[in-house]
Amino acid sequence: MLDYHIIVIGGGGTGAAVIHDLTQRGFKATLVERGELTSGTTGRHHGLLHSGGRYAVKDQESAIECIEENMILRKIAPEALELNEGLFVAITDEDEAYAEAFLSGCEECHIPTRTLTPKQTLELEPKLNPKLRLAVQVPDGTIDAWRLPLHFFATAKHRGADIRTYAEVIGFLQQGGVVSGVRVRDHRTNQEYDLKGDLVVNATGAWAEKVTAMANADVPIRPSPGVMVAVRGRYHNMVLNRLHASGDGDIIVPQRNLSVIGTSSWVVDDPDKLGLPEDHIQAMFKYGSEMVPTIKDAPFRAAWSAARPLIGSKGEDEGRELSRTFKCFDHKERDGVEGLVTISGGKATTLRGMAETTVNVVCQKLGLDIPCRTKEEVLLPYRAYYN
Repeated sequence: MLDYHIIVIGGGGTGAAVIHDLTQRGFKATLVERGELTSGTTGRHHGLLHSGGRYAVKDQESAIECIEENMILRKIAPEALELNEGLFVAITDEDEAYAEAFLSGCEECHIPTRTLTPKQTLELEPKLNPKLRLAVQVPDGTIDAWRLPLHFFATAKHRGADIRTYAEVIGFLQQGGVVSGVRVRDHRTNQEYDLKGDLVVNATGAWAEKVTAMANADVPIRPSPGVMVAVRGRYHNMVLNRLHASGDGDIIVPQRNLSVIGTSSWVVDDPDKLGLPEDHIQAMFKYGSEMVPTIKDAPFRAAWSAARPLIGSKGEDEGRELSRTFKCFDHKERDGVEGLVTISGGKATTLRGMAETTVNVVCQKLGLDIPCRTKEEVLLPYRAYYN
């Protein structure tokens, strides 16, 4: 093991992938999470394993990241995925006209596609709107939002990672512009203690700006909530997307015996204060039923909101138009604060790639040349976290 101790803040999917990558490269690593693992955005997303098709026209950097990481996750964490494929469905003239740009974008991003006639589509998914014009099949899938990070946590834990839940960072140990650790409050005992490290990685997603502010640093994050609605029943087996530019209620993800309709988009200043607008809930039913009419009368199970950690400064586009790519920030370069690195943006699908980029920065800052091997190593079963 290397003589370096790295502290990771945030127990969601990104933090899980970061601590896995760190321990695989030989670092001593400790992760602190203020609540339970995956209790933030990770535990609330709709569970779409992105093919990248959703971003192939207007956000090709994100699309390429998604298709590349989609293929890697299929190899390293198959127990957390349902490889049920996806359909982009054209219902209106406008949808059908969008197909040309969509297919061209997918080709440019190396996303496999298969164009289906209405007859072929309805043979695959009989409960789709019978007025559909065409559909395009892509390699989407379904993610178990809890099991996928647990694969990474389990593998890291078996390599000696120290994973601490209900441990909230309330400040940084900092002198002369150099971060040397964090001040932690243990919510189980209500005690506070110092945790020292050689570098700190902020992997708190939508909370990244609040965390960096404690170190007199900044990161341009726009928390962008979206509402999701789960209804009882599985009305199709494939992931369904509306064949148009990203909009409200245009994804339906089958999750076990539920169907999750998503999502809306707005921006907030505080990711702990999202709200759950009633009109957004009704919009999920309205737009979801345009693809699958049965959804309109499906039994309601739950509604919730989750904050996307989108990269963008205040005053920029309001959520929907912001890129879904990720970025790693070295706060020595950005704010003159040494010893602190932030990773944010991205998707659940791209967590491994986000971690690789982050740990590459960690290695560079410490003058180390250690290659990443997380693309090849099959992760331990998620159950191994408890064994």
